[in-house]
Amino acid sequence: MSDTTKKPEFREDDSWFSEAQLDRLAPADHADRVHSPIPTQMVSNGEYMPIGQTDKQKEVEARLAALSAQAAKQLGMSRRRFLATSGGFAASFLAMNQVFGEFFDVRPIEMLVKEAYAQGGPPKGIFVFDDQTHIIRSSRVGPGNALRDIAQGNHNVFNLGDLPDELGRVNFPWNPALVGLPNLNSNFHLAQYMKDVYLDSQVSVAIMTNNNSAAIPDSGGNRAPKSVEESEAFEILTAEQTMATRDWVNQLAGSRRMLGHGQLYTGVGNLWFIEEQIERLKPDSWKGYNIANAAKLDDDPDSLMVRWTLDDPEVAYPTYAKIDEYARKNNGRILKQYPGFRNLSIHKGLSTNAIGSDPRLGHPIDIPRAAQDWPQFNFIIYHSCIKPAFWVLNALNELNSGVLREGVPDISWTTEMAVLAAPYNNVYAEIGTTFASTVITFPSVCAHILGQLLKFMGEDRVVFGSDAVWYGSPQWQIEALWRFQIPEDMCRRFGYPRLTPQIKRKILGLNSARLYGLKGPAATVSPAVYKPVPEDYESRITPELKHILEYPGFAAAPAETQFAQYSNDNLAKIKQSYADAGGARSNTRYGWLRRG
Repeated sequence: MSDTTKKPEFREDDSWFSEAQLDRLAPADHADRVHSPIPTQMVSNGEYMPIGQTDKQKEVEARLAALSAQAAKQLGMSRRRFLATSGGFAASFLAMNQVFGEFFDVRPIEMLVKEAYAQGGPPKGIFVFDDQTHIIRSSRVGPGNALRDIAQGNHNVFNLGDLPDELGRVNFPWNPALVGLPNLNSNFHLAQYMKDVYLDSQVSVAIMTNNNSAAIPDSGGNRAPKSVEESEAFEILTAEQTMATRDWVNQLAGSRRMLGHGQLYTGVGNLWFIEEQIERLKPDSWKGYNIANAAKLDDDPDSLMVRWTLDDPEVAYPTYAKIDEYARKNNGRILKQYPGFRNLSIHKGLSTNAIGSDPRLGHPIDIPRAAQDWPQFNFIIYHSCIKPAFWVLNALNELNSGVLREGVPDISWTTEMAVLAAPYNNVYAEIGTTFASTVITFPSVCAHILGQLLKFMGEDRVVFGSDAVWYGSPQWQIEALWRFQIPEDMCRRFGYPRLTPQIKRKILGLNSARLYGLKGPAATVSPAVYKPVPEDYESRITPELKHILEYPGFAAAPAETQFAQYSNDNLAKIKQSYADAGGARSNTRYGWLRRG
């Protein structure tokens, strides 16, 4: 708990630290010696005590300090100013390569010449389709969530034992731009989302998704919901809020920049809600959670909803049939307007403590039968079914165990999913969170996962999702994927394809563009920029949308080369104005470091 004797204006009062803990800490913005774009020490946002710097972190920091001091001297600028440039990122990648091994494609010249860094990064006109992004309803304020904690490098519930990553670093941040910033729910509201996704990244099109795994507070703790209405009341975002956000973004942009997921509440007792979403909200595609208690087996208003499997003919299949019925109506009118209408995005994995092979907890055993029985649907398996939840030391241990499946290291449950899905061309692997959780902390695991997905499923069936904005702007993941490479010895030993630029283009956007029928004349997408958002940006959110998203106190009544539209629409013009405003990235952290 925070010390209630402190005066409200004291900075320390924003933390939960006791006086004894504060004696062991120092403010990061004063104590951080290096100001690296990629932090070399755990920074706490004030909720948890940070862990001291590890030997590996000290080694990265020392290498980065030497590299940046030399480069800054050559460029005639201060080291701190240098670290705020693209050269600072290049130096960070180089320092990590010196400790990790050669996982990132970066050259020393990129520290000195920003054009060289740009040449090595994602091309200016690349088309990026982010198929997994989130906001939360604006009535949710106060402290943020555990996913942001792991992105920031805070102690978190997914790594309660503070276990090290592949380099021995404890709670190393995934996204350095977030380190030290307050973890607040306002970071996940619409205005911040627009800045993070459409202005601070190269994302061209994004899907707004949601989560229907609400638990209902009850006298005995939490229970499963009895109805869709009860579940939606406790979700971070409702189906209506999802689609209202999509419609506003597309109206603002003047083109189709956002798609929206309908929610897969399955079972005969929920068919009415599938129909309502189709007729009133008009989803582009669908999102489902097997782990969610979201299946209503009957019409009894007092019965609890339950978990479900993809291949259950009594629960899932009536839902698929209802969606397919609408897809066939009026000579496929819905499919012409929403080409991804038969895309089913299914959360699988992130279930570290699951025992056995229960598909209701994320195991992939239910995928083949569903894919075979419903060939007209595409099953997009979110998170590529990886079993470890956000902290993948388990997977690294599996790599080191020597256990193989089909000649490659057996990573639970991703390897099994790739093998099971291989024969079915309507099954896709999505890398949201799985890529984010491995590329910086466990690059060997990341290389094997990408290699296996490409080997068994092929380069046309792997798609990019960032799970933004839980982990901040998607740009760090876009840049990391573009620069990431599978080591040659892995490719030779296990038969993994090389991560060529063409394969990366497919993963980052072209595969999803095909899945969602996005087409356009030849042109390029506007470049990514990292500069201030226009001050009047939030004023563009309409009163109607503020009402739907539950803005606190708001009382208004509801009222790539082939994608030219993304370079000329209203969002592109806003982004150009944003770039013209100037500004520079700061590596300042506002959290807490361990002293000494």
